[in-house]
Amino acid sequence: MRTRLVGGAILLIGGLAATVALALWANQTQPYYLQLAINILMFAVLALSWDILARTGQLSLAQAAFYGLGAYTSVLLTTLAGIPIPLGILSGGLVAVVTAVLLGLLTLRLRGIYFAIGTLAFSETLRVVTTQVRFTGGATGLVAAPLLGGDRPAQFLVILSILLLAVLVSWRVNRSRWHFAFTAIRTNEEVASAMGVDVVRFKVLAFAMSAFFAGITGAYYAHVFLFISPLEAFSLAVSVQALVAPIFGGLYMTIGPVVGALVLRAGEEVLRVKVGSGFLIIYGLILAIVVLYAPRGLAGIWQTLVSRRRLRHEPARS
Repeated sequence: MRTRLVGGAILLIGGLAATVALALWANQTQPYYLQLAINILMFAVLALSWDILARTGQLSLAQAAFYGLGAYTSVLLTTLAGIPIPLGILSGGLVAVVTAVLLGLLTLRLRGIYFAIGTLAFSETLRVVTTQVRFTGGATGLVAAPLLGGDRPAQFLVILSILLLAVLVSWRVNRSRWHFAFTAIRTNEEVASAMGVDVVRFKVLAFAMSAFFAGITGAYYAHVFLFISPLEAFSLAVSVQALVAPIFGGLYMTIGPVVGALVLRAGEEVLRVKVGSGFLIIYGLILAIVVLYAPRGLAGIWQTLVSRRRLRHEPARS
């Protein structure tokens, strides 16, 4: 076990070093790829944030709400109050957490499609309100100050750090007592409650963690792309993308949403360049095939292949 942990740590450090080196190389030779890498990492954080809540069995469409709240909170605080951008990004995450706790206490008693509709309505309400309020810039949006002076490699390191934090939180949750509570709630709330699990408390905790990462990702987005508008920040596409990646990569685990985000966003870009305007048809077909024939996602396919390989080698060893 100890050897496995040491090996995993060495592999992680090596992977991080290679990632940073590639980012610096891309900035010098192909800035487009560095921007694509930033987009993929943002997508991965959103996917992980959605998956954390999904572990309690809740289908949320509120990621766009927290994403937009984080973006607007950070831009308004840095513009009007003059606070540093890193503090503004953190504030965006904290505002999303407070909102999630309040919203969770009202909606987390709902289940399934009713919860999804409730969170979707909340996102759409925020979009409409932001469009009508003057200090948010209305429908025209707001201009944001650049994070770290617009230094793209440094911005890449920031979102990489956010993703690593999300991975650490997800990994820790899956190896703690919370994992059993989340699984029990997802399986059967009544039985979980009878076993002594505080269902509402754990749902609110999962909702808060999910909202935090969505909020800081939205705030980061604002200060990297330098402009936000209600139509983009509170777009339903944000919520849909956040739930598609975990389903494609593998639900209720740490590696699944990250792999799903990487494959989907990189594959989308390759198809867009190679195929052109019809790439969405192929993209949709791939998603449909994976959902129909690999319900556990790409990570599930990998686990199945590894298990079959072990079974083939066991008789030979015995």
